[in-house]
Amino acid sequence: MGQPLRIGIVGTGAISGQYLKAFERLDAVRLVAVADLNAAGAEAVAAEQGVRALTVDELIADPEVDLVLNLTIPAAHAEIALKAIAAGKDVYGEKPLAATLEDARAIVEAGRAAGVRVGCAPDTVLGTGVQTARKAIDDGAIGAPVAATATMVTPGHERWHPNPDFYYLPGGGPLLDMGPYYVTALVTLLGPVASVIGAASHTRETRVVGSGPREGESIPVEVDTHVTGVLRHESGALSTLVMSFDAVATRASNIEVHGQSGSLIVPDPNGFAGDVRLHALGGEWETLDPSAGYLDAARGFGLADLAAAAQGEPFRADGDLAYHVLEVMTALLASADQGVSVDVASTCERPAAVPLQEAPEAA
Repeated sequence: MGQPLRIGIVGTGAISGQYLKAFERLDAVRLVAVADLNAAGAEAVAAEQGVRALTVDELIADPEVDLVLNLTIPAAHAEIALKAIAAGKDVYGEKPLAATLEDARAIVEAGRAAGVRVGCAPDTVLGTGVQTARKAIDDGAIGAPVAATATMVTPGHERWHPNPDFYYLPGGGPLLDMGPYYVTALVTLLGPVASVIGAASHTRETRVVGSGPREGESIPVEVDTHVTGVLRHESGALSTLVMSFDAVATRASNIEVHGQSGSLIVPDPNGFAGDVRLHALGGEWETLDPSAGYLDAARGFGLADLAAAAQGEPFRADGDLAYHVLEVMTALLASADQGVSVDVASTCERPAAVPLQEAPEAA
């Protein structure tokens, strides 16, 4: 087994805890430093993890950091990623790749020019849930795929998040917040998207913070909060997408995939595991045993998958996939605004399937 990839985290907010917990089980990566604009927060995490607390600029320049894990808010993704790339570091970020398609393109192009690796969440599609469904599709269990549905319904994150402002500002909204999980899963299952057509609505001008020290405070809403549309995959399959911060509940499956000879229910793509159910033509619903994917996966496995790939070799949660997913979502919003079908200019390789296995090992 090779040497672990040395990781420096920028952004020690709530999501960092999930990565840190996963790192305890991942030999392919090793945390060496953390940074945050909230110095006290960084120092607390550093003390807990036994690593150094640095300023952001110090961490990006540090020769002991091989890869910058960018866990900042979406509006800061591009700034941190581009600084890290300029310093010759690999970079892996939380979703989306950037708040705008232009910034995302700058990240991908800068990484390619510098010869460094650019990765991006979500890595949930690498778990046994989506990967078992993908294997069933690839093995012909549903015949030729025809269509899929993907549904995410919630009355809004302000009910539980103490600082939900960014969910309702440009770069936020249900599509850019939760859509990466669903669109990445759809691309993993059915391949890249060629065009989209969408519609969207904006039902409230303000939201009320429901928890924490700001409970009862009103915050502005500047984005569409219910987005629906159809994705036409390059394969010809059609995916119908519903992403909402406006509805109370649904009994729809998170994702269903329908083929000429069967249908699949795919578990929540915001998680790594879950039951995959198959209904073959003429049969009944049956639950499939996990047959592909990283077992007991968690946030950070995509980063370990990157670390397990030799320099220059492909890895699954890469920048090209994240860019394509972001373009699909921004094209959907553009289509909703313009009332016309919009072509998706980019494409990507369908990520390699993950055979059933434990955690990745260092390259």
